[in-house]
Amino acid sequence: MGIISVEQADRLYWLGRYTERVYTTIRFYFQKYDIMIDEMLDSYQEFCRMVDIPDIYGNKDVFQRKYPFDAENPDSIISNLNRAYDNAIVLRESIGSETLSYIQLAIYAMNKAEMSNAPLIEMQRVIDNLLAFWGIADDQIDSEQIRNIIKAGKRIERVDMFARLGTEKKVLVREVHRMIPRIERSGLEYNAEKLARIKALVEEPEVDYYGIVNEVEAIL
Repeated sequence: MGIISVEQADRLYWLGRYTERVYTTIRFYFQKYDIMIDEMLDSYQEFCRMVDIPDIYGNKDVFQRKYPFDAENPDSIISNLNRAYDNAIVLRESIGSETLSYIQLAIYAMNKAEMSNAPLIEMQRVIDNLLAFWGIADDQIDSEQIRNIIKAGKRIERVDMFARLGTEKKVLVREVHRMIPRIERSGLEYNAEKLARIKALVEEPEVDYYGIVNEVEAIL
């Protein structure tokens, strides 16, 4: 790991995972929001099943309010964003104050969204700030290894979430091929057999989504 400690590497990795988790879940939430408003049955239960979180909501109205904004719920979007911030604040010296600031701005936007009559507008700002975070990280972080660890976490989380959400094969293939070199260049210890297995699974005629999730979670 060179001058990067094991603890620092772990925090960088989870910073990448949590920021990507927030980004992907908000995008998926956008897709389902309007559908849930008009539907007769509660499709949010299928989402809970797909991402493997307990249905503690009871109905779609509670889900639409609590899944994004309930900080007491460890599976909520804001909880995952807060975890990203907790890692980023400890890593301030490694990633820089400007990079950290975009995580802070994302949290401010989520807090505004909770109070807003049009929450999706403010949640779009969360997405914008996360995109800015990744962009400024590329521009401002000098250490290639630090950048690669963050991106390895980001790519692992994206493949995990996309597999759970049943993303179409060509998209998943693209993301797996983006993930592999990031992991290889990160300096993290990883299971090469698991990595090869994921590549094989995603290229099968019928994608084994749950098989990919299981292998992804065991890479590191």
